[in-house]
Amino acid sequence: MTHAMLKGSNVPVEAAAVRAVVCWSPSPEVSVVDASALLLAADGRVRSDDDFVFYNQPRHPSGTVWSLGKRRLGSSMRDTIQADLARVDTEVERVLLVASAESLPFEGVRDLRLLLLDAAAGENAEPYASFEIRPETGAETALICGELYRRGGEWKFRALGEGYSNGLIGLATDFGITVDESAAPDPGPTPEPAPVPVPVPAYDYPQPPTAPPAPYGYPQQPAPDPYGHPQYEPDGGLPLMGPQFLR
Repeated sequence: MTHAMLKGSNVPVEAAAVRAVVCWSPSPEVSVVDASALLLAADGRVRSDDDFVFYNQPRHPSGTVWSLGKRRLGSSMRDTIQADLARVDTEVERVLLVASAESLPFEGVRDLRLLLLDAAAGENAEPYASFEIRPETGAETALICGELYRRGGEWKFRALGEGYSNGLIGLATDFGITVDESAAPDPGPTPEPAPVPVPVPAYDYPQPPTAPPAPYGYPQQPAPDPYGHPQYEPDGGLPLMGPQFLR
């Protein structure tokens, strides 16, 4: 029999291990929803960052809480967290079951619900509990869907539906997770300004001297070239070899 949960209601959990399944219908606005879990001690906070099970850390070091990943079932998508309640450390009093939607508001997530199943039952077994989640404002980007908690040595499940508008990071920070914000890209050193080109004054080349007119009857001789250009024989032959060609 499935217990249809209302926000704030609770139900005993008799199974030794459970699967918490976050379900939604994908849309163009929101295609991915991530399920995660936080293991909290008596003070309501994690003992270390290891107590956060999410997509970048899919398994708790104790091996008692882990992610089973996403899969499609018909028109619905599912992301599942499994908890072996019989082996969870006695210091852990609550396991929060969380959903986040890539920093997008949950007003765009359709048919959001949490199913709680006995992990020993088959995949098509009837859920132990079902909670239809309706965000209060729609602006939430992370939600505590529910929690597994100890009471008198036994485990219970409570439906919550509490939202955060600052995403999974804001939610996790509230429960003691250390978020490293130093991973922002280094802009690098400030580039030095490009040098301003200095105008080079035009060189005033000396004018070649004017040869005096040759006496009548003598052949015209070429004027000396002050720039060292190759000289040619008057009959158009090979250039005269100067030092600039001996390289």
